[in-house]
Amino acid sequence: MKITINLVFLILIVSTSTFLPQGSGLFIGENYILYPSNVNQTEVFVTSHPTNPNILFASANTIVFQPFFISEGIYLTTNGGVSWYGSDTCNGANISFHQGDPGITIDKEGRFILSRLGRQPFYGIYSHYSTDNGLNWSSQNKITSDGESLYERATLVTDNNHSSPNYGRTYAAWVKLSGSFPVEFSFTDNIASPWNSTRTINSFTQRSAGPDIEVGNDGEVFICYALVTSISPFNETGIGFAVSTDGGNSWSVANNVFPVNGINGVLPQKSNIRVNGLPRMAVDKSNTSTRGTIYIVTTQINLAPAGSDPDIILYKSKDNGITWSSGIRVNQDALNNGKTQYFPAIDIDKFGGINIIYYDDRTTTNDSTSVFLSRSTDGGLSWTDYKISDHNFKPLPIGGLGQGYQGDNIDIVAVENKLFPVWMDNSTGIYQIWSAAISFEPNKVENYQESIEDFYLYQNYPNPFNPTTKISWRSPINGLNTLKIFDVLGNEIATLVDEYKSKGYYEVNFNINTVQIGKLTSGIYFYQLKVGEFIETKKMILLE
Repeated sequence: MKITINLVFLILIVSTSTFLPQGSGLFIGENYILYPSNVNQTEVFVTSHPTNPNILFASANTIVFQPFFISEGIYLTTNGGVSWYGSDTCNGANISFHQGDPGITIDKEGRFILSRLGRQPFYGIYSHYSTDNGLNWSSQNKITSDGESLYERATLVTDNNHSSPNYGRTYAAWVKLSGSFPVEFSFTDNIASPWNSTRTINSFTQRSAGPDIEVGNDGEVFICYALVTSISPFNETGIGFAVSTDGGNSWSVANNVFPVNGINGVLPQKSNIRVNGLPRMAVDKSNTSTRGTIYIVTTQINLAPAGSDPDIILYKSKDNGITWSSGIRVNQDALNNGKTQYFPAIDIDKFGGINIIYYDDRTTTNDSTSVFLSRSTDGGLSWTDYKISDHNFKPLPIGGLGQGYQGDNIDIVAVENKLFPVWMDNSTGIYQIWSAAISFEPNKVENYQESIEDFYLYQNYPNPFNPTTKISWRSPINGLNTLKIFDVLGNEIATLVDEYKSKGYYEVNFNINTVQIGKLTSGIYFYQLKVGEFIETKKMILLE
């Protein structure tokens, strides 16, 4: 029996959503606190599950003064952000020696992974993992090899691409706060096992700071970092970039791929809070013409295209970091208007949209701030700005934690057609993690139909899958499109598409529960696309 599935985009618009006039296709809900508590929550990160879009994991520095205690918050949702639960303390031993500064990821097994700093006598960077969605955590596992030195926070990423040669490998990068302040790196193929020995990525005399790490579409590992001056305020002067094509065993390093003029220091107009111009990075993994593009976003001042006040500046590379574009000014308010943008975070959605959040005081006084999202659907050529916070707040330093400390970053993650931004906000009298439900219309991403000059059948996602996976392709011609599923013996399982289509990009869902021939068992299956003379077949795996 022939089965035809037509693609339908489902847009979630809750009753509290507000449609903003700055652009079309974006819906922003009311702001809310992820996990209300009486504990300061700062330096927040968020990540998504590799196969379950309803599971998100966030963490933050959590700080109590009486008695003094620093840990790492554990905040979870299993229903796509409708509700959150968690704790302000990671319960992995040794709890008394946690020092915060979390990095987070979720591996191919669905295990939550957290890195954090250790306190005397357990100096170093340690990891914990959870197999029950963050309720319980393993004992500490040391990542760094030198227990005497101090370190910056580690950033984590897991290669969850099933076709990658290093599928499931988790990577960590950090800066060692001694010597020449080099970027260091390690990895593990099993978070329950010891980490590999530490590798030094760069050995230059100029200090490094704030590395970020990402995985490419073919298993490449990318690390970017700031080059900073050797004297206070340690201003960012350039961006270094390193790439590994063998799972982190060897590296190609360029110490200054483009110059920057960062903002490391304090903002006097905002009660001298501490800020920085450290880079954040994302890789386009969409099935669009911008797939594979690497984006690095920074905060800069007095270096074009930045003006005389801090602006958000983006760079991109289409050749794995060999060459880079000129800087692109992201925020679209007037240049040199005396307004301040800082702490950008970036993620690329599955449709190729670039999404960058940051603090911005363009709609309030200079001693306060709000949160904005800038979104581009054409590879960064044009931008639309949205105010996503429904109130302003006045940032203040948290006393006793170093000059001007209020936390050094915010974050965003894209899942399907939804965006999940997280930021710290002290409007309740204490810093808490805030967010807003954001959804968008996928067909507003112009790249999806842009420059289709050849045929391409994409790898299904997720893969392995159960019970549903997405299959997408592009065709440069008008004609009959046929997409079928076969088992390993060549028996036809289902016909998903058999109809005339105009040239363009298409995507369908395959759900094993819709198959009419009976229950499918775990194993290898094939999907085949025919358009005119073009025929291509790819493998997918069903895991029950």
